[in-house]
Amino acid sequence: MIETTVQNYWNEFRAEHPGAPETVNAWGFGDSEKMADELAALVVQGVKTATASNYKMYELGDEPLPKVGQYDIVLDGSGAPAAIIRTTAVDVMPFCDVPEEHAFLEGEGDRSLGYWRRVHEDFFKRELEAEGLVFDERIPVVCERFEVVDVRGK
Repeated sequence: MIETTVQNYWNEFRAEHPGAPETVNAWGFGDSEKMADELAALVVQGVKTATASNYKMYELGDEPLPKVGQYDIVLDGSGAPAAIIRTTAVDVMPFCDVPEEHAFLEGEGDRSLGYWRRVHEDFFKRELEAEGLVFDERIPVVCERFEVVDVRGK
């Protein structure tokens, strides 16, 4: 049912934006329903316009890095579509070099670099430990910026 809802949402968007690609990826932020709900809400509110992910996870999953111009559907914790975003910039850099501006654009907590580092280190440690790997502050991080191009139900 949710998969159909995601496809219907994308089809409706494409009908209004014929230049949009035929297919789209749909995913939720984080590693829990609660986190996906909280971060999707920040996207819908226009507060969250960036995200960061562990480069190693792309390698392990043999997945391509995000690309400028790419569209994605952001899902909430239940897997329902919340918004469509379009990637505007992608930079790969060591965790320890992620700038304060990026932390602010992620929109989480008090939007400070200190907060960003704490929560992302915890998150990346969980991901890496599940793969038998260890966190290091020099791990490559994929810093993606995006714009919200549609909000579900608006």
